[in-house]
Formats: sequence, structure tokens, C-alpha cells
Amino acid sequence: MMEKIKVLQLIEETGIVAVIRGMEPAKMAKIAKALVAGGIKALEVTMNSPKPLKMIEEVKALVADTDVVIGAGTVLDPESARSAILAGAEFIFSPSLNPEVITIANRYGKLVMPGVMTPTEMVTAWEAGADLVKIFPANVVGPVFLKSVQAPLPQIRMIPTGGISLANAASYLEAGAIALGVGGGLLAQELIAGEDYQALTERAQAFCRLVEKTRAVN
Repeated sequence: MMEKIKVLQLIEETGIVAVIRGMEPAKMAKIAKALVAGGIKALEVTMNSPKPLKMIEEVKALVADTDVVIGAGTVLDPESARSAILAGAEFIFSPSLNPEVITIANRYGKLVMPGVMTPTEMVTAWEAGADLVKIFPANVVGPVFLKSVQAPLPQIRMIPTGGISLANAASYLEAGAIALGVGGGLLAQELIAGEDYQALTERAQAFCRLVEKTRAVN
């Protein structure tokens, strides 16, 4: 088990959370290995995937004794949060704001990030004990929105998720994102369907290089 503060530091340092949604459980180990080989250290299995708890357990065992963390995403209720934590999830991410999910995650000492859109939701999540907030769907509001809300709310760490790609990732980092949640822009369906894990590793490397390059000049 990794301490909560270390999970937060790892996500901030690496800057990418891979959002793994709807993948076949039989492919999960290969997908995880490909992403880790490309430099990704935070892997999110969404709870609306087939057999998510089994996949969390499998990846947890796969990355044991490394600095890679596995967490659960699309967590909508406290029951799902607890199940994911017991399966080995080190972080709990949601597309929505449910204070009970935040309470459960904090009770077990796990990093928690609810989904928000408005400044009111951001402050509500923060006051309820969220460690971060997920700006979702980010592609609806864009990096200008992120930069604007960071001005009055600099204490709230934000991770935009939804529609993040190699083409726009830098703009979100420049706007103040501490990390990016990346799904389809990283785990392209054609790569998964064709089991082109080398290409998946190369795409992961491209995202990690982009984070490093963007941070180096800002």
C-alpha cells in the first residue's frame, strides 16, 4: 500500500493518469505493461468496465513493489468506492460530486478526486475533503476556463479529463493543470483491437515527453 501523499506526489510528478475504460479483462495485463513501459505510473480502471474489481486486483499484483499505482474511476457511490479500495485501488476518481464517496475514500486513507464543472462545485468538493478535482468533461470548457478558475482558486489542484489529446495536452498544462486524465487520446481503440502494444507504449512515451517538455518551458 502506498501512502496517500505519495500517490498524490506521483500523479503530480508524472502528469498523466491513464483512463482505462471498457477493456477486455483478458487484455488488461498487456495493456498495463505497455503503458508502464511508456512511462505511465497512474492507471485508472473505470468501474463501468467488465469485471473492474478483478482487473484492479490483477494490475495491483502486476505492479507490486513498484512506484506505479492503480486506482478506480467512474465511481458513483460509496459502495463502489469501498469495493474498489478493498480490491486494491489507491485512488478513487469520479465523474460527479458525491460527498459520501469522498468520505469513504478519506476513511480508508485513499486519494479522492470528484468530477466538477463549476466554481461552486469545486469549492464544495474541496470543503468536503477532496484531494483534487476533476474538470470533466474538459473538452466542453477548454483550457481558458481552467486558467480562469485557477486565478481565484489556486489552492485547488485540478486535473482536466475528457477529450485530452497530444494536440491539446500542453495547453491544459500551461493553464494550470497539475496532471491530465487521458483516455481515448492514449488508449486508441485501433491499437487495442489490433493488440499493437508497442504502439501503445510509444504513444504513452509521447505523452510523457510532452509533459516534460511543457513543464520545462513554463
